[in-house]
Amino acid sequence: WPQTMDLRNVSTVTEFILVGFEKSYPSTRTLLFTLFLALYGLAMAMNGLIIFITWTDPRLNSPMYFFLGHLSFLDVCFITTTIPQMLIHLVVKNHTVSFASCLIQMYLVFGVGVAECILLAFMAYDRYVAICQPLSYAQIMSRQVCVRLVGTSWFFGMINGILLDYMTFRGPFCRGNHVENFFCEAPIVIALSCGDPLFSLKVIFADAIVVLLSPMVLIVTSYARILTSILGRASSSGRGKTFSTCASHLTVVVFFYTSAMFSYMNPRSTHGPDKDKPFSLLYTIITPMCNPIIYSLRNKEMKGAMLRALGRGSLAQAESV
Repeated sequence: WPQTMDLRNVSTVTEFILVGFEKSYPSTRTLLFTLFLALYGLAMAMNGLIIFITWTDPRLNSPMYFFLGHLSFLDVCFITTTIPQMLIHLVVKNHTVSFASCLIQMYLVFGVGVAECILLAFMAYDRYVAICQPLSYAQIMSRQVCVRLVGTSWFFGMINGILLDYMTFRGPFCRGNHVENFFCEAPIVIALSCGDPLFSLKVIFADAIVVLLSPMVLIVTSYARILTSILGRASSSGRGKTFSTCASHLTVVVFFYTSAMFSYMNPRSTHGPDKDKPFSLLYTIITPMCNPIIYSLRNKEMKGAMLRALGRGSLAQAESV
């Protein structure tokens, strides 16, 4: 009976307080609000434009643009789960979120984040088939295959979200309710639970090996084979273009994967508000903003589609100013 009472006493956490940037000076918070609002608006506008043109322009009907449209959709979902809430908390004093809100936010961050990891790997494989096996490309990357690959990304993302949410919230919480970040990030929330959180952290670590390292190996292998292939047959200008494309795509991958790895594959002792926040910002807002720039604005077909979507006249006038 005393043990039962003790469990009741320690499991009474019904809300969390997201510390975020509340310890910063008011002027710093105002600056951060302006900066993050601009970045969020820019990321939403660019990804929204890519979604629109890849789903409506009949000239962009190849698998690469099909994947790109879904990547932008994932980016929109991803930043919307964390950034609007952070913007609100930068201007209001009440930083509390309910237990259910924290659980849902973490599920969406896990689910969408893992889906994006897997989709980036499929996109790298698509480029490998297009460059290294061009004669078989249409057969290998048929519309049906592309739909299945995107569906696989979403399926594993959502299933993964359920598993990691369960591992995070399976026990009662008795070590306070202050989350030292701007959103409910799993390792920080787990540290607030009763008992030894080591098992949950080990499961998350093992899961991160599967969903982060496995796609990254596929990505690196795909681009290594692409580079090997073009070195032997392309002209110097063709080599330069392919090198540039591969380097820009790998830059996105390195940013996204290394920041996520720091958050979910690091020992518990290395976590802290000063260390977690910069990496959390990197994979929650900087990468979704960079994806459209690196994957799209360097592409002539995408530029042409954007010109058609936005209106050639107004854009030409803006560029001449």
